Formats: sequence, structure tokens, C-alpha cells
Amino acid sequence: MTIQWNTQPFDQLTGREVHDLLKLRVDVFVVEQRCAYHEVDGKDPHALHILGHEPSGRLVAYARILPAEDGGWARIGRVIISEEYRAQGIAHQLMEQALASLRTRSGTRRSMLSAQSHLEHFYGAHGYTRVGPDYDWDGIAHVDMQRTAD
Repeated sequence: MTIQWNTQPFDQLTGREVHDLLKLRVDVFVVEQRCAYHEVDGKDPHALHILGHEPSGRLVAYARILPAEDGGWARIGRVIISEEYRAQGIAHQLMEQALASLRTRSGTRRSMLSAQSHLEHFYGAHGYTRVGPDYDWDGIAHVDMQRTAD
């Protein structure tokens, strides 16, 4: 399937794009995964947003990149694929888009993320390695991972 990728800062998103990305995140993280938490966390206005639309224009893939703070590492998060579009390679395309955006905007793909533990192998395929033990985050096992190589 051909996905149309669009990467932009929050201030350049349309109202419709903000609605669609929040709906996708809530549909998966809150409803599907049954995880009640503060999805609107105040970080979106500072993030770079990566949106993947299928040919009809429906948002089916999304991630955000939070900028590095105090010389630290940028963080990739909210990596998500709509349920009916999973297992088609779109998640790998999304990660490649995120890594390319990091390289273009900051000169490096060095970054961190908090992965759901069962996805450790997936992120490992994109150069991330575990940097700590599993931990519970809102009832779901997670692990911190980092990518040191460019």
C-alpha cells in the first residue's frame, strides 16, 4: 500500500490533522489497549509530527518526535498504526520516516524511545537497544531504548 507521508511542526498542522491524530491515538492507546491516561499531555505543541495517510486521505500511521532537552536526546513516541493497516510494513516505513526527519532536522538519528516490551525486537530492527529493565507504564510493560548510531 502506498502511504503519503507528511512531517511538520504542530503550528503547521490543520485543525483536521490535529483532530485525526488525536482520534487515532485515543482509538488505539486508550480504547483498544484499555489504558486510561492523559493522552493530551501538553507536549504536542513542541513536537514534530509524522502523519501517514492512505490514498483516500485517512490517517493510518502517526508518530511524534520530541526535541532534545538540555543537550539530551530527541524522543520518538506515540508510534501508531491503525489496527486494520498493521502487518503490512507500514510501521517500518513510519520508523524510517521518523529517523530521516531526525537526520534532516538535527543532523543525527540518535534518539530514545519508550517501547512496549513486546515491540523490543521491532525497534531493534531500527537500531535501538534496550537501556534498562522492563517497567510498568499505565498497566503496560515498557522498556527504554536508545539509538546511538547515525
